[in-house]
Amino acid sequence: RLGGHRPPRMSHARTVLRLTLSLRFAGRLCSARFMEGPPQGPASPPAMENGTAPCGEKRSPDPQETTVTEGSAKIAFPSANEVFYNPVQEFNRDLTCAVITEFARIHLGAKGIQIKVPGEKEVQKVVVDLSEQEEDKAVLKEGADPAPGNQPRTATVGEICEEGLRVLEGLAASGLRSIRFAREVPGLRSVVANDASARAVDLIRHNVQLNEVAHLVQPSQADARMLMYQHQRVSDRFDVIDLDPYGSPAAFLDAAVQAVSEGGLLCVTCTDMAVLAGNSGETCYSKYGAMALKSRACHEMALRIVLHSLDLRANCYQRFVVPLLSISADFYIRVFVRVFTGQAKVKASASKQALVFQCVGCGAFHLQRLGKASGAPGGRVKFSAACGPPVAPECEHCGQRHQLGGPLWVEPIHDLDFVGRVLEAVSTNPGRFHTSERIRGVLSVVTEELPDVPLYYTLDQLSSTIHCSTPSLLQLRSALLHAGFRVSLSHACKNAVKTDAPASALWDIMRCWEKQCPVKRERLSETSPAFRILSVEPRLQANFTIRDDANPSSRQRGLKRFQANPEANWGPRPRARPGGKAVGEAMEDRRRLLQNKRKEPAEDLAQRAARLKTFPCKRFKKGTCQRGDQCCYSHRPLTPEATAEAAPTDCPQTPNQKPPGSGATTGPGVD
Repeated sequence: RLGGHRPPRMSHARTVLRLTLSLRFAGRLCSARFMEGPPQGPASPPAMENGTAPCGEKRSPDPQETTVTEGSAKIAFPSANEVFYNPVQEFNRDLTCAVITEFARIHLGAKGIQIKVPGEKEVQKVVVDLSEQEEDKAVLKEGADPAPGNQPRTATVGEICEEGLRVLEGLAASGLRSIRFAREVPGLRSVVANDASARAVDLIRHNVQLNEVAHLVQPSQADARMLMYQHQRVSDRFDVIDLDPYGSPAAFLDAAVQAVSEGGLLCVTCTDMAVLAGNSGETCYSKYGAMALKSRACHEMALRIVLHSLDLRANCYQRFVVPLLSISADFYIRVFVRVFTGQAKVKASASKQALVFQCVGCGAFHLQRLGKASGAPGGRVKFSAACGPPVAPECEHCGQRHQLGGPLWVEPIHDLDFVGRVLEAVSTNPGRFHTSERIRGVLSVVTEELPDVPLYYTLDQLSSTIHCSTPSLLQLRSALLHAGFRVSLSHACKNAVKTDAPASALWDIMRCWEKQCPVKRERLSETSPAFRILSVEPRLQANFTIRDDANPSSRQRGLKRFQANPEANWGPRPRARPGGKAVGEAMEDRRRLLQNKRKEPAEDLAQRAARLKTFPCKRFKKGTCQRGDQCCYSHRPLTPEATAEAAPTDCPQTPNQKPPGSGATTGPGVD
C-alpha cells in the first residue's frame, strides 16, 4: 500500500493481453537483430540466417551457392550475387600477397624473425652490418654452426605470430582477400575483415569457417572510416591497411593515413579511371585535389594524382608517404606506400608536387614544381617557393595554347630495391601464384623504367601530330640513344616513350624521320601543328640505326608485359544492389540496347536526297546557282515560311557541269 490507497486490481484478461504483446515485440526484436547481424563477435552462420539454429551447429551447404578456388582459399558465395567475386582482380590479389610477404620479411627481419614461405628454398639470409672500419668483422666463417641460443625465430603460414603484422581489409565483401592473407602470407598476428553489409559479414564468417582460419581472421561489421578513426592511437594502429572499394577510395584516405602504423603499408585501389584519366577534371579535383588532363600519359598521371592525394592528406597530420610500387593494370590502378611521421620531411612535400603545362596541339608537356629545396650553410635545407612558369603563353613548337593540370607527384613512384625483392621472390617460386607470369612481366618493365622522368610520350602521338608514318619502337629508341638521351618503356602503356630528352629534341628526331617518309605539305593547313613543326629545320641530325641496347630486356625475353583481355566484358562488375541481385540477362540486353545510342542510324541515298530537297537553295535565292535541275536543293519559289528555314550553303554534289541554258536560272520574286 502507498499513501494509504489500495492499488486497483488488474483484470486477468488485460494481464494476458499485455504479456502477449510483450512476447510478440521481443520475438520481433530478436529476429530483427539476428537478421541484421551483430557488429562484432563470432556467431554461427545459421543463426545469422534465421535466428533459430542452436550454437555450434554447422551450416548446411546451400545448393544455390558457388564455390570458387583462388590461391589457397576456397570461397562460397551466393550464385545470385556475382558481385562478391571478380576474377579480373586475381592479379591484384596475387600481387598484394607478394608485396605484403616481402613487407613482412623486412618488418619481422628487424626483430630477428624469419618467415617461411611455402615453396621457397630454405636459404638463410644474413643481414651484415658494414658500418665497422674493419671488413674482417663482417665476414662470416664458413662451416661455423650458430650457437643453440642464437637460432632465429621463424614465422610460418597459418600460425599466429605475436610480434607479427596486424592487417585490416576495410571493404572485405566475401572475405577472399583476408582469407588469402591468412593462408598465404606468413608472420601475421591478426587480420580484420570488415564490411558495412550484414549480408557480407555473414558470408565472411561462413568462408572463415570453411577455410579454418578463424584463429587469424576476425569478421567485423562497421563503417570502414569509423573503424579506422577508432584506431588512431599509436598502440591501436594497423601495420597493413588494404582498401579496394568500388570506384573512388577518396572517402577513406583521410582515416587510412591516420590508422596505419609508423612505417606501415597502405594498399589502395582506384577503379574510377574515367575521372582520373581526364574525362571529368572538376570531379577529379573534388575527390583527389588535382585537375586531371586528357593525355596519352593519362594512366601514369592517374597514379601520380593518387600519390599526391595520399601525401597531401598525410601532411595534415605531420606524416608523409614513400611509394613502394605503383601499378596501372586493366581498368584500375594500385598503389603501395609506406607512411612515416616527421615534421622536417613534411616540409619537403611541396617540392615533390608539380603542375603540368600541356600543349593542346602537339601534346608537349612541361612540369612546374610547387616548391624549391636548396642547400643552406651548415648542411641545412632551405625551402622556398618555385619560380615559373616554364612556358610561354603559346607553345614554342606549334603555337597552340597550354592546359594546366595537377598538382601531381613527380618523385619516383617505385622503390626499385623493394620491387627487385618482390620480383626475385616471385621468379624463384613461380608456382605460388596463378598470375606469376604476368607479375614477372609487369615488375620487369617497372625495373626498366626511368625513375626520375615523370610521364611519357607515345609513338602514335608523335607520328599522328605531323601526319607521318610511325617509326618502329627500336628506331625511335635508337635515335634517342644515339643523341645521348636516356629512354625506357612504361608499364602503363605498350608504346610509351619515357625519356629525359626535351620536347625540342623529340620533334627534331621526328622532323628527320619525316624527311625519309615525306608528308604532302599542300594538304596541311598553315595553322595546324604539323605545318608549324615541319616548317622548322631540325638542328639535331637523328641516327635511326638500330642499337643493341635499344631493345629492352623484358622484350627480348618475351615476358608477358601487356596482357590482352582474355574474355568479353573484361572489366569491373556492376555495383552491388540491395538484395544481392545479379546482373542477369536483362542487364545484358540493356547494355546492347544502349550501345551506340548517340550514333544516328544509317541513311540511304534516296532518303538523303528527299531530305535535302526540302531545303531552299541559297544560291538560287541570290540568283547565282548554276546547277539548274541538277541541284540537290529546292528551286521552288520561296514562301515566307521557307525563307525562315536554314539550309546548308554548299551542295554536297560537286560535278563540274555548265548550266543547261545560256544563263543562270532565276526565280520570280527573288530579292
